[in-house]
Parts: sequence; structure tokens; C-alpha cells
Amino acid sequence: MRPWPYPRRVAHRGAGKIAPENTLAAMRAGYAHGYRMVEFDVKLSADGVPFLLHDDTLDRTTDGSGRADAFTWSELARLDAGSWHSAMYAGEPLPTLRAVARWALANGVACNIEIKPVPGRDRDTGAAVALDARALWRGAPLAPLLSSFSEDALDAARAAAPELPRALLVEDVPLDWSARLARLECVALDADCRELDADIVAAAHQSGYRVLTYTANDLQLVERLANWGLDSIITDAIDVVRPV
Repeated sequence: MRPWPYPRRVAHRGAGKIAPENTLAAMRAGYAHGYRMVEFDVKLSADGVPFLLHDDTLDRTTDGSGRADAFTWSELARLDAGSWHSAMYAGEPLPTLRAVARWALANGVACNIEIKPVPGRDRDTGAAVALDARALWRGAPLAPLLSSFSEDALDAARAAAPELPRALLVEDVPLDWSARLARLECVALDADCRELDADIVAAAHQSGYRVLTYTANDLQLVERLANWGLDSIITDAIDVVRPV
């Protein structure tokens, strides 16, 4: 296998749960805890701007309401994405992929970009995010890792920017995981930590693939996964799980 260039521990959505997810405040919190790789979710605004948000709707993590892709970026940029978490983050805005890329490159932080399309926008989101990632990280020493649960989004990302590394996200590990990774030309499998075992990790490595896992928050579980040879472990517990 090629050397794995990414850190062994990854901060989920920037800072797990100690700061408002998918914001620059979360990225800075993860960095302050020693993490040098962050995972975050990206989707498209109504006018095609890639920005960070996990859900299909704005309701849970902003003061907005309704479908995330129904608003232009100028409308989304005015939302408060921090007050839901705690008063100290009141007024924290949603960031664009461009803003996060600028911060990550300036601070030497690796990125796992999860392509998170709203229903029906898999292919255009995959292609747009891949093309923007290519442009934003052009000439950087380490490209971002693109991942998605959507195989259509990953396929579109592969077609748009084939040189960017990709990982297939899964909840239940399918029996044909190897064939899916091969078809999408992925470098890694990214699976729910509850669904992995040592045999799957060993088989993936034997086939030339790396293995990531989410979201491991218990120290004993993290140690067990590390002993299986997991290449990167994504965690919410950045104040408990030490970065390596």
C-alpha cells in the first residue's frame, strides 16, 4: 500500500461536540486540542456555493428554518450557527468551503470533506465540491480526502477530479465493499466503528485499501480499533482522545 499521509486521529465536524459543529470556531477548537485533521460536511446553496452543514435542513444548527438548498449563499451567510450550541458562540456564521480551506492551509490542518448532498442533488454536489476542492488545494502538499455515503456523489467527484483521493462511507459494511471501492476508485473504506472487526480491516489492507472509522468516543474502543490497524479514527471526544 502507498503510505497513508493523514493523521491517525481526526476531529469530527471540527471539534466534536465542544463547539458548534461545522464552523470555523469548531475547527479552531479542534486545533487547540492538538488535532491536525478535521472532518466536516459540505453541501450546496441554491446558487451553487459549497458550505458547511450536516443536516438537509437549517433548523437544528442555525436560527434559520427549512431546506438548506432553498437559500442563496448571501441569505445563508446571515444566519447564526452558534447560539444553538451555547451563548459564547452566538453569532458564529456558517462557513464556506473556501473559508475552511484558507484556514486549514494556513495552519497545516488536513481535511476530510464529507460530501453531504441534500436529496436529489447527489451528482451536482459531488462534482461541484470536487472541482472546488481541486482549485482550493491546488499546489498544496496534501490533498483533502473526499468521502460520502452517496455513491452517486462519489462517482461524480471521481469524474470531475479523479486525482483527489476518495473514501466510501458506510453504516453497515456491505458484502461487496471491495467491488464498490474498486468501481469508485476509492483509496479507503470509512465505516461505523460498531460495524468493523479485525477481519474486515485486515481484508481491506490486504486488498490495498485504507480503513477509517467514525465515531469512536470511548478510550477503550479507540485503543481496540488502533490495535486492529485502523488508519484514521474520527472522534467527537477531542478533549478525551489524544491526537497521535
